Amino acid sequence: EAAMQIVNRLLQQKQADPKVEELAEDIAYTDEHFDLLVGEHKSMLDMYAQIKRVAESEMTVLIQGESGTGKELVAKAIHKSSPRADKAFIAINCASLPENLLESELFGHLKGAFTGAVRDKDGLFLAADGGTLFLDEVGAIPVSMQLALLRALQEREIRPVGGLQNIQVDVRVISASNEDLRTRMDKGLLRNDLFYRLSVFPINIPPLRERSSDIAILTKYFLKKHQIAEKVQISQEALQALS
Repeated sequence: EAAMQIVNRLLQQKQADPKVEELAEDIAYTDEHFDLLVGEHKSMLDMYAQIKRVAESEMTVLIQGESGTGKELVAKAIHKSSPRADKAFIAINCASLPENLLESELFGHLKGAFTGAVRDKDGLFLAADGGTLFLDEVGAIPVSMQLALLRALQEREIRPVGGLQNIQVDVRVISASNEDLRTRMDKGLLRNDLFYRLSVFPINIPPLRERSSDIAILTKYFLKKHQIAEKVQISQEALQALS
């Protein structure tokens, strides 16, 4: 009921944003950039240029943005535009697993390395060999594991849990965080050398509230995507409420 009152109050506003009114009259449909991303705000166009520039390289990329801004989509766009596009794109949320499981998940383990390790297991670095590994919420990786990750980035080699031999891997790492990693570094929760290795090429994703001109474009895009664009029209008042 409270939500409906707010919407009704917005709809009753006499003056709409002129930019929204103009877009409501004829919303230009936009194709997905890199077949993944939608938006024509200057901040988005700048980000697309960054993606194109870094995709051809082997640089590690740190994507920063609030939750829900589409960090994994940006990582996929980089991968799809890179020479590794025909290889695997593997993603993991580093905050979703406890430390002992995360190490095994990333680097693999040998049979008998710990309780429950009944067989050898390849980790995600090997699964992504030749392709791209996306480490979401990379700041959650515990300090005890960070040296192993640094070695994987610097030396392109990993050591499975319980193993004695290093294994060469060819993996491009893209990481992401919704928090300021410099703050974690200042608190001693993130190694300085790992931070600088991860953030060779930083990309910041703008939140939607800072690019409200994209709301009309996104609205039209979702109507078309769900095949209801011919049946449903968006009024100026509705766009004003969304904005």
